[in-house]
Amino acid sequence: MKIAIFASGGGSNFQAIADACESGHIPGQVVLCVVSRADAGVIQRAERMGIPQVVLQGSTAEWAPAVLKQLEEASVDLIVLAGFMKMIPMALIGRFPGRILNIHPALLPNFGGKGMYGMHVHEAVIAAGESESGATVHLVDQDYDTGPIVAQSRVPVLANDNAEDLAVRVLKAEHVLYPDVIRAFAENRVRVSGTHITIDPPRP
Repeated sequence: MKIAIFASGGGSNFQAIADACESGHIPGQVVLCVVSRADAGVIQRAERMGIPQVVLQGSTAEWAPAVLKQLEEASVDLIVLAGFMKMIPMALIGRFPGRILNIHPALLPNFGGKGMYGMHVHEAVIAAGESESGATVHLVDQDYDTGPIVAQSRVPVLANDNAEDLAVRVLKAEHVLYPDVIRAFAENRVRVSGTHITIDPPRP
């Protein structure tokens, strides 16, 4: 499976996925890194691993056709969003139906939607007095964080947690959950029935 990772930040999930490909945990290869900001730390990670990068320029109407062409030229099978801070245009969703994943640092459908990203999510979880949080992998649709849920990983919210403490714990869960879900897609173990998704266990 050929994977394109879209990112905007430091790229720790990018690294976890690329490392899982290199180790053989994911039977696939990261062939493209699409970046929304020229100063994003993920660029250096991609350079060190020899993975081509594309930095978006201009409006969505300007970059979407060019990126779509590069995805097709690279024969990409799966798009993975890893802290990507732009809305995915319908042109890409239509070209890759059921093959665009995102990870969100909370247990959707709670604490999702526009404006709920990064530390804002963890602050909201703490403020709400939740006893647990976690990470959610979902399919991407035309709205923020509303696509069908593929898998979740739960982590406790401890009594003295602040948002930074919780963020560290959730990110560790993301680094395990995301590669495992991508592996399931690569091994054709994901079953989609409408908005209900199940993952078959790994084959012996």
